[in-house]
Amino acid sequence: MKINEDSVDDAVLALLWLTLHDGHRAWKGHDWDVLGRLHEKGLILDPVGKAKSVVLTNDGLRRSEKLFKALFTNAPKT
Repeated sequence: MKINEDSVDDAVLALLWLTLHDGHRAWKGHDWDVLGRLHEKGLILDPVGKAKSVVLTNDGLRRSEKLFKALFTNAPKT
């Protein structure tokens, strides 16, 4: 089975929005390969380190909220 990594990345980014705290931080309990790809795409800062959370960039924050609403709510699609 071929996995669509972009779709997986979108789902994880949406889930990061669910665990947001302190403005731009989210718990990083997700697959390391996905977090690495999100970092390469400029949506989160480097996830490597002792912190238990990652920092979303401004683009990552906007996109994560949009994806969360599209994937997990009944809000109108934009």
